[in-house]
Amino acid sequence: MAVSLKIGTRGSPLALAQAHETRRRLASAHRLPEEAFEIIVIKTTGDAITDRPLSEAGGKGLFTKELDIAQLEGRIDIAVHSGKDLPTALPEGLTLAGFLPREDARDALISARATTVAGLPQGAVVGTASLRRAAQVKRLRPDIETILLRGNVETRLRKAESGEIDATLLAMAGLNRLGLAARATAALPIEDFLPAVGQGAIAICARAQDAHTRQMLAPIIDADTTIALACERAFLAVLDGSCRTPIAGHAHVGAERIYFRGLVLRTDGSQSFGAGGEAGVEDAAALGERAARDILARLPPGVLGAA
Repeated sequence: MAVSLKIGTRGSPLALAQAHETRRRLASAHRLPEEAFEIIVIKTTGDAITDRPLSEAGGKGLFTKELDIAQLEGRIDIAVHSGKDLPTALPEGLTLAGFLPREDARDALISARATTVAGLPQGAVVGTASLRRAAQVKRLRPDIETILLRGNVETRLRKAESGEIDATLLAMAGLNRLGLAARATAALPIEDFLPAVGQGAIAICARAQDAHTRQMLAPIIDADTTIALACERAFLAVLDGSCRTPIAGHAHVGAERIYFRGLVLRTDGSQSFGAGGEAGVEDAAALGERAARDILARLPPGVLGAA
């Protein structure tokens, strides 16, 4: 069978689940068998680093660089990424085609000890690789110790469920996509615990000059998710957000309006700076930019880019 599109992805179980979801949607939209869309696994630098935070190794691009190269060389037609792993600036020659419908954007608490962050024991140990999650946990509970926890979803679940650590936090979207939602102890309300920019959204990149591929992608791109992510990514771009600063942000669309909240924290959670608002959907990016500039005007020196 002739291959219509080559889909590039990382090889983790979650990345593969996202690539298969993309393939199912493409096959349905074009009334073709799934085999017409070939999934090609590409190992990234980020997958090989498990012993230190990504902030010390180079940041978000570690999960996308090899996929970018494969696209530019023509080995794959599209690349499927987690929205929260996608850098705000793409290499020349590539474009963000859009996003699939967003999954649950909340963070999930996994713990054998408590059903809320507030309920964890005094001095509890929470494992996470995310500066944002660690900072928000410490903002709520300064007594909690956070430690680096890398590895795939199953590994992190097992360590929390066995009591090796008191708790961990994972994206509810990832658990849903892997069929592991029942393993979540509790989903944390967005109003109390802001997710990462792009969390729960599957991003699809294409070559900028490849009009045929972008046309094939058009039927599966979700307009509301793409508008929300334009706001969130504009917020991150103004802040020059990297993996070295805890930054959170979430937008949602309703009745031709977009609503946004963003947050920047010190890594120890001792201070946080928030902003937000609403606008017409046509001003999504401008809303994110305004919120970021509002925060920038109030940030003390040393918060952005702090280790």
